[in-house]
Amino acid sequence: MSTVALVLYVVALVVLFGVRSWVQHLRTGSTGFKGISGTPADAGWWGGVLFVVAIVLGLAGPVLAVTGAVPADPHPIVAGAGLLVALAGFAATLAGQTGMGASWRIGVDRAERTDLVTTGVFAVARNPIFTAMALAQLGLVLMVPTWVSAAALVALVAAVELQVRTIEEPYLLHHHGARYADYAAQTGRFVPGVGRIRLVRHQARRPDRDARPG
Repeated sequence: MSTVALVLYVVALVVLFGVRSWVQHLRTGSTGFKGISGTPADAGWWGGVLFVVAIVLGLAGPVLAVTGAVPADPHPIVAGAGLLVALAGFAATLAGQTGMGASWRIGVDRAERTDLVTTGVFAVARNPIFTAMALAQLGLVLMVPTWVSAAALVALVAAVELQVRTIEEPYLLHHHGARYADYAAQTGRFVPGVGRIRLVRHQARRPDRDARPG
């Protein structure tokens, strides 16, 4: 199962980041990668760093298990369930990326403006891509139950929380004003109905046009 997990993870990286960035470049002239925002003094910067750490650890877990450096011997039923969860997570991630269309981004460029996406899976949760990624990593933990894979999940969850709360939500409120405030009050942050927030709308500047990072 460790080999299956490794192949699945590599394919997911190629499709979700490599192919998706290539398609994004063809459509918009940009790969969608905006890098890590801020400095080490900013919480959002640590979110970006932890995201990279999560990706590296996510790959390292299956690699170390395949080579025998870290033992992983899950029960077949648990491993099978993990495979289904991981496949569902990666498929949902791709669906979320596709749903964002030209607005898909990794990171935030505060000078850039893209459309605010609130339809499709984004009508269910404000950050469905991050939710799906965490689900996929949970599946990999079940497939390859090692401390490395578990650490990848912890790092990913921490990265997502920091990125969303300290970078994306303030950015979206600033650029979208009342429209994003209403959306955040009606739609859960990561899962339906949970994390809905009432933002101070009068502190946000109403934009001349829509904007949203990916």
